[in-house]
Amino acid sequence: MQAARELYGYRRHWAERFGTAPFLPMTRAEMDVLGWDSCDVILVTGDAYVDHPSFGMAIVGRVLEGQGFRVGIIAQPDWHSAADFAALGRPNLFFGITAGNMDSMVNRYTADRRVRSDDAYTPGGEGGRRPDRSVIVYAQRAREAFRDVPVVIGGIEASLRRIAHFDYWSEKVRRSVLLDAKADLLVYGNGERQICELAHRLAGGESIADITDLRGTAFARRGARAGWVEIDSTHLDAPGPLNAPVDPYAMERAPAAAAAPAGATGEKVVRFVRRVKNADRDRSVIRLPSFEQVADDPVLYAHASRILHLEANPGNARALVQRHGDTDVWLNPPPVPLTTKEMDWVYERPYRREPHPAYGKAQIPAYKMIRFSVAIQRGCFGGCTFCSITEHEGRIIQSRSEDSVVREIEAVRDTVPGFTGVISDLGGPTANMYRLACKSREIESACRRPSCVFPGICPNLDTDHAPLIRLYRRARALPGIKKILIASGVRYDLAIESPEYVKELAQHHTGGYLKIAPEAIAEGPLSKMMKPGIGTYDRFKELFDRYSKEAGKEQYLIPYFIAAHPGTSDADMLELALWLKRNGFRADQVQAFLPGPMATATAMYHSGKNPLKRITRTSEEVPIPKGLKVRRLHKAFLRYHDPENWPVLREALRRMGRADLIGNGRHQLIPAYQPAGSGARPAGARPAQPMRTQHTGLPRTPRTPRNGRGRSPR
Repeated sequence: MQAARELYGYRRHWAERFGTAPFLPMTRAEMDVLGWDSCDVILVTGDAYVDHPSFGMAIVGRVLEGQGFRVGIIAQPDWHSAADFAALGRPNLFFGITAGNMDSMVNRYTADRRVRSDDAYTPGGEGGRRPDRSVIVYAQRAREAFRDVPVVIGGIEASLRRIAHFDYWSEKVRRSVLLDAKADLLVYGNGERQICELAHRLAGGESIADITDLRGTAFARRGARAGWVEIDSTHLDAPGPLNAPVDPYAMERAPAAAAAPAGATGEKVVRFVRRVKNADRDRSVIRLPSFEQVADDPVLYAHASRILHLEANPGNARALVQRHGDTDVWLNPPPVPLTTKEMDWVYERPYRREPHPAYGKAQIPAYKMIRFSVAIQRGCFGGCTFCSITEHEGRIIQSRSEDSVVREIEAVRDTVPGFTGVISDLGGPTANMYRLACKSREIESACRRPSCVFPGICPNLDTDHAPLIRLYRRARALPGIKKILIASGVRYDLAIESPEYVKELAQHHTGGYLKIAPEAIAEGPLSKMMKPGIGTYDRFKELFDRYSKEAGKEQYLIPYFIAAHPGTSDADMLELALWLKRNGFRADQVQAFLPGPMATATAMYHSGKNPLKRITRTSEEVPIPKGLKVRRLHKAFLRYHDPENWPVLREALRRMGRADLIGNGRHQLIPAYQPAGSGARPAGARPAQPMRTQHTGLPRTPRTPRNGRGRSPR
């Protein structure tokens, strides 16, 4: 992995003389107060502007400001015309476009494709303040406002739609969002490195059309690139015999031992017996099946998804290219992860940690949830197939220093209005991966495993929780800090490797309830999720209960589960319902699997194949719970206690030959009687929301806004 330029190592742009803005300006009047005649960069976002490091546009804006650039914000613009996009004038360098902290389709629609009535990232929680496929709409409006200004798209929506992807809401494979948005460049993953270098190079006079070497970016071009060695993806993972008489790779068939012929474009196409020589890796690109091919053939879609995920390690990933019609979409390798010093620099920008004053007293639910939280790390090496975190942030953990975290806690204590002494979270994508890493940099750079903890914890992984324990202890000892809570999800298979950590968590950092995510209990869905078995959860629960009791505390685990995930059968959901009843849990609201773009589980959903293994025409078939009826049934099993679900559950139990579970006995799942006035609605017909569980007799946990995976916005 090549060395990267340090974020704070650039010579600052001349506009740094204007100093730091109290808030990045949203109007020309604010620009006038700052003495600006123009913005160097204008960021357009589907979220309200909250100047807090949990909001992506605040980070990008403050990081660019730290490079000396003048940055304006256009938040939740009226997309019906270009007027709002011209409000701050013409940016000198580029427009930066994002849908916000969430994919706009996940934000707008439930897993049952119903329109959500609210939006946690909007003042007052008001729904409907952003368009569907916001990145495409915003990019087109920005182009209308100033046709000659470069348009750069990024954030979670662009990142997860960077190649041809299955779109759950239209039930079809869509093109790369780069082409649909007609953007000049797409930034994927965490974008600080890419956006800083891009801004400095544009300010230095380079054309955006010539900037094709930035890691973590995608761009479109026509024709071959001189000097590049092109590798057909089928030599890496052959999808098996293709339908005659047309070869979807547009190449002649050749015996297995023969070299492949040149491609139709005249580019050098090779099938290596083993691997590309190290000297050629930096100039080698893997050609994925084209958009047209993956749109027509789900098996090729699964194959392309598998290759994309195999080429995700910044230490060994190669460039990818995928043809869309007569245009190639090139994906450069992922960005180099940030160092600890760079993470500190990013998170210690002069954030105000509150919404822009333009919103007055309006409440922004997502901000209310995270205003007293502190991010301590990025990335996740769990690799859960339904989750976007690893695909977006990468699997290499990027941690802040202990001193930096402490300084931010003190800043929250001293500056954030309404602080009562309780830090609501010290975490990130997961609560307990802080400073965890491979024991060998060489092994880490060469590894292609999608997960460091599945099917078991890799022996090369350092699971020492001591640095995190020290951080917890130092943080809670700060003057004015009454409590440090942990709200991020705990990776319990890692936690049981350090009983001391579980003790620390249970006795000092749990407020009565601790969220935990087994997601399923049956081997079928767990193997497709890449999650540990329920026995691991049991071992964690044993430790948690023991240490809670030692501290004289009555505390409960709140487990989360997903309905209708690929690999899940009706019998699996019945087993889970019986487990929930046996353990005294009642699901308040449930989460059905939502096939997010680019996720491995989405490739399973679309193709019926398992991309965790080599893809062939005859490779493993994955059972997929599709259709509203079966998805509602699976949700009904999670809410077995709701009389509205009893009719459909009785029907299912009889069909499954399990009528013995209908009755009033303790061992039975649902009663035979139906209360008057219940059962009229279809099972699971209430709006789909992230799942919470309610331990019998205990008050339900408060509702919090979440992203597509069921994680807190981060």
